[in-house]
Amino acid sequence: QRGRMKTKLMVVLAVVAVVTASVAAYYRGNGAGDGLNLTTVSLTRGSVVEAVEATGTLEAVTTVEVGSQVSGTIKALYADYNAQVRKGQVIAQLEPSLFETQVEQARATVQRLQAEVDSARVKVEDAKLKLRRAHELSARQLIPANDLETAQATARQADASLMAAQAQLVQGRASLRNNEVNLGHTTITAPIDGIVISRNVDVGQTVAASMSAPTLFVLAQDLRQMQVNARVDESDIGRIKAGQTVEFRVDAHPDDTFIGTVRQVRLEPLVEQNVVSYVTVIDVPNADMKLKPGMTANVTIEVARADEVLRVPNAALRFRPTAEVFTALGQQAPGGGLPAAAGSSTRGRVPSGEAGSRRSAVWVLRDGRLSRGPVQTGVDDGTTTALTAGEVQEGAEV
Repeated sequence: QRGRMKTKLMVVLAVVAVVTASVAAYYRGNGAGDGLNLTTVSLTRGSVVEAVEATGTLEAVTTVEVGSQVSGTIKALYADYNAQVRKGQVIAQLEPSLFETQVEQARATVQRLQAEVDSARVKVEDAKLKLRRAHELSARQLIPANDLETAQATARQADASLMAAQAQLVQGRASLRNNEVNLGHTTITAPIDGIVISRNVDVGQTVAASMSAPTLFVLAQDLRQMQVNARVDESDIGRIKAGQTVEFRVDAHPDDTFIGTVRQVRLEPLVEQNVVSYVTVIDVPNADMKLKPGMTANVTIEVARADEVLRVPNAALRFRPTAEVFTALGQQAPGGGLPAAAGSSTRGRVPSGEAGSRRSAVWVLRDGRLSRGPVQTGVDDGTTTALTAGEVQEGAEV
């Protein structure tokens, strides 16, 4: 058994020797003799922008749906798609014949009720006169007591009839005003100054206003100022604040970049297939009218920015030289191994807007030798990180 174990140990040592020789041969074959073939990049100064990407829809800031409060047939249309309208301008007309007839009937009813009121008032005056005479005759004991009581009851009944007639007259006048209002609703006017972006009816079409008012037109108040309603994922919404700068593109103008500003982050959560997002409203100027309602906007919201800072590729922050690399360079590896700060495991995200930075390190290649340079990192755009402090200078090969 001891002989077999000794044989296995010798085999293992031989394999280790072969692997070591192979690694050394590999580095020698890649120019280790003249210096290891490492990929480096020079540190430069510039801007690093951390951003959140989302997708949204362009909309007018103020959009009004114009409907009809009464049912009827469209008699005429005075506005079409893209028409500029002014507040109070007539944009459609319903057939008014039925409503005009109802108004005439209501006026006739009011006249009849007015006549009934006048008749009841005459009866009241007559009953009061007879009651006064009955009082005089009763005082002289010329009529029995029951005649006086009858005159009193007749007077009270006349007063009640007058009040009933007056109430019916008030009701008739209210019905007349209601029919006049309905007649006025057959004329559809623009509630705001704006542009027609949708027309949903044609001449001759019947609209039915039963439970809700049917939409005839959709008006946008001013398309020179629009907004993007972008849906931002819940993992990013904590970094979105009012006033942040936004860049976005639309498919209709792929070569143009449009600028906006975050105005509001709505609190209402939108849940689709267990994915939670929040609507972020972005104000967008549209002076040249290139943007149109309904366009899809690919939004990039700037949440943090660092200008005129040293920039390092994220790959350089993740680089961890092995002992073989130092050997190939003819350099002794640092004792105790590489500090964990140089690896990506310690580079957690720091929320934008907070002071402070993260500790890390880069490896600088100078005169064919590697040296570790501790740094502090800040804004990260996903590929490049801003250095806020450290022992490396602009132009260093990392």
